[in-house]
Amino acid sequence: MNRCKFLAIAAVAAICFTIAAPKVEAQININIGPAPECPYGYYDYPPYGCAPYGYYGPEWFSDGVFIGAGPWYHGPEHFQGHVDNTYDVRRGYKGPTPKVGEKPEPEKRPDKVANFHGNEVHDGHGQAGGGHAEGGGEHH
Repeated sequence: MNRCKFLAIAAVAAICFTIAAPKVEAQININIGPAPECPYGYYDYPPYGCAPYGYYGPEWFSDGVFIGAGPWYHGPEHFQGHVDNTYDVRRGYKGPTPKVGEKPEPEKRPDKVANFHGNEVHDGHGQAGGGHAEGGGEHH
């Protein structure tokens, strides 16, 4: 009989502990910091280095301001824009790239790249794919 009483008391205690235990919800916050301040935009992949003049087509700029890429993208939802991947360091580009904080050269307006030759289409989050770029430059 003592054994039955002990099991009953243990069961009641377990139920009480289960009811009294606080519910814990996991929450993860990731702070990526501010977007890099680059004169002609930044690459859409980590470590988000500054892209050279001519990498992004004019549709990536609104009134001369880069609409962002990767985690800082703030353009239209279904945006597709041209890039010239011959200026991509992952594809062997070894030419000059601007440093974070540099200002654009006055004669190099990023929204008016002379003779731009986009050869790849990206969405605002760095995904390359087919499709056509939306019209030029006026994306808010």
